[in-house]
Amino acid sequence: MLVIVDYDAGNLRSVQRACAKVGMTAEISADPDLIRRADKVIFPGVGSAESAVDTLHQRGQFEALQEVYQAGKPMLGICLGSQIVLEFSAEGDKDCLGLIKGVVSKFDFTDRSLKIPHIGWNEVEIVQPHPLLKGIESGDEFYFVHSYFTRPADKNDIYGMTEYGHPFCSMLGHDNLFATQFHLEKSGRKGLAILAAFATWNGDSQC
Repeated sequence: MLVIVDYDAGNLRSVQRACAKVGMTAEISADPDLIRRADKVIFPGVGSAESAVDTLHQRGQFEALQEVYQAGKPMLGICLGSQIVLEFSAEGDKDCLGLIKGVVSKFDFTDRSLKIPHIGWNEVEIVQPHPLLKGIESGDEFYFVHSYFTRPADKNDIYGMTEYGHPFCSMLGHDNLFATQFHLEKSGRKGLAILAAFATWNGDSQC
């Protein structure tokens, strides 16, 4: 059973439709017990980390997601879901799930030609291989919408980098968790390729 976590962070139906395109049946649920029982979990989202973390606590999903990770079940974070898996977000000064060591910072540019949020297609450079990146090459483009970016503490948790004003981590992972700052469900066939790889992934990060 694959569960897409509903924590009022939007874009869930788009993720569900993308899953269906690659042959995955996914259930959208806010039920923490169902999340715990899932074989795999997708943790997507758009919006504010501050309100999202509050909702996770209110619904009992915060602990459920930590338990899913600790049980070694495959997890996939998308956009806001890639940020909240870290320890702390500057957006609302929130303590997050802490599944991966690191923090989330806000883009801050003196160059006014660089708009915030960062919106649109951008290249990703792969810095190390991962089972979910088969068929993905450095220079492939994906669709981004974000004002904050992830800063994993351990470089070994970084799988992809993107340039926007400065290089930032756009793909991260640790053990049975993989996450992308970009929107897989809006990134055409390359985004679907990562979702398709997730369908058969057993949670082992070694290629």
